[in-house]
Amino acid sequence: MKNMDIPWAQAQLIQFLDLSELRPSTSTRSFRQGNVHPQEHIVASAYVVEQILERVLPRWRSEVPDRRNQSVNRWMQHREAAQRAMTALQRDAEIRERLGEVAPDLSAATMHPWVWEGARALWQSGHYREAVSAAARKVNAETQNKVGFRGVSETRLFQRVFSLEPAKPDMSRLRLMADDGGDTYRNVHRGAMAFAEGCYAGIRNPNSHEDGLPELPEHEALEQLAAFSVLARWVDSATVHQV
Repeated sequence: MKNMDIPWAQAQLIQFLDLSELRPSTSTRSFRQGNVHPQEHIVASAYVVEQILERVLPRWRSEVPDRRNQSVNRWMQHREAAQRAMTALQRDAEIRERLGEVAPDLSAATMHPWVWEGARALWQSGHYREAVSAAARKVNAETQNKVGFRGVSETRLFQRVFSLEPAKPDMSRLRLMADDGGDTYRNVHRGAMAFAEGCYAGIRNPNSHEDGLPELPEHEALEQLAAFSVLARWVDSATVHQV
């Protein structure tokens, strides 16, 4: 929840809960409940609330029961998720302090956009291993876009873009700092090359090519996403050297 305007988020959740307030059914033949306010007002508020829920409760769609099949009310899942989010925003710091060591939070939503955009849909449905692979593909594609070349990918791509050799007509280079002739310049680019190779050989390839692997625990998948986020930030901030 770092960098979130919590009072604003709380106000949006309260507004949604007010707008989606349930009106008891007057029918003895149906358990369906309507809403006090017009649907168009609720829909507009729900759009904002869904963005808040994705930050506060990323797995709300799978963890909060969806009662639409019971024909109770269209907004029941949203309402319960909003109520949970209100509690989380109000008491998160207290809960973490009371239940154990207060440590820095690592949130997938605050990682580099390439990584989270690639992983989001699969992550929110609990497919963590596939989400990491999707993030890896996104970082690869954005790197190809940056250097303007799609002839190679993944490990070979990063070996070439971070190579210390001068740029060639068929391969641009990425530079993380100016060449001052010193060891730091060489070490930074060799390190980036080795790090990228480790990400794709050690994380992406096993996740994508080994059948029957059990699902990754969420915390392990989060660590793997963080590795690709580091690589994505290096690529995104690098200067392109072309012939």
